[in-house]
This record gives sequence, C-alpha cells and structure tokens, in this order.
Amino acid sequence: MEFYILIEAGRMIGLGPTVGLILLTGVAGAWLARSQGMEIIRRIQQETAHGHMPAINLIDGALVLVGGLLLLTPGFLTDLLGFSFLVPLTRDLWRKTLVAWLEAQVRQGTVTIHRL
Repeated sequence: MEFYILIEAGRMIGLGPTVGLILLTGVAGAWLARSQGMEIIRRIQQETAHGHMPAINLIDGALVLVGGLLLLTPGFLTDLLGFSFLVPLTRDLWRKTLVAWLEAQVRQGTVTIHRL
C-alpha cells in the first residue's frame, strides 16, 4: 500500500515534490520527536525525584520512540502513523489503548509484571 501511494503521489505531483515531502516529514518528525522526547525525559526526572514511578511517562517515551522510528521510514502512511504517536492529543489515545490492552493481558495471565 505504501509503495502504491508513493508511486501515485509521484505521478500526481512529480518525483521532486514527492521526495521533498518525504524529506520534510522526516525533518519535522525528527524535530517533534526530539522536543516531545526531551519533555518526557524532564517529566520522568521530576517524578523519580519525588519518589514516584513514572509509568505513564515511560509509555509515552516508548510511543515517541516508535513514532520517531516510523517517521524515518519513507512513506506517507508510516509518516501519518508516526506523527500520531508524537502529537500529545493522539498519543494519549494510543496510550489509553495500549494500557487497556496491557491490563487485559495481565488479567488473562499472558503477561506478568514483577515489581522490584
């Protein structure tokens, strides 16, 4: 699907603009991943300094990492998915879905969480 969309975009707007858009989303994604990642690291440091487990921020950090990796992959669908992991509003939806899935896995006994 990704390859088809790239070919069609190239046909519609040309090779140069298609490559330019892919590069632009990569640069914008790298900037957004860096800024969001730094903010999450700051929140993790604050929570651990206060003696709290930064579970939600660790999940956010993982989502930002995955989003950044997706933006490094050329293509419009992966870029769209990657940006959805980086933008706080949509990342919150992904986090809620992931947490609900993890809780269901723990209840079913498929995943075990060990505390130190």
